[in-house]
Amino acid sequence: MRKIHFVLSVLPFVGSLVVINRVEPYVLGMPFVMFWAVLWMVLTSVCLLISNKLLTVEKEEE
Repeated sequence: MRKIHFVLSVLPFVGSLVVINRVEPYVLGMPFVMFWAVLWMVLTSVCLLISNKLLTVEKEEE
């Protein structure tokens, strides 16, 4: 189960920078590649928080 959580948290970064490596368009005043990196840092933190809650509940049930 822990491997699945790790893979899901790393998956967005694998190969994504090659696909989105553009300066144009600007999103929220940032080049798209910078916006993409910031977006996934926030989303990864949220996903890890959810994973932590799920693993805590799973441990309590054992």
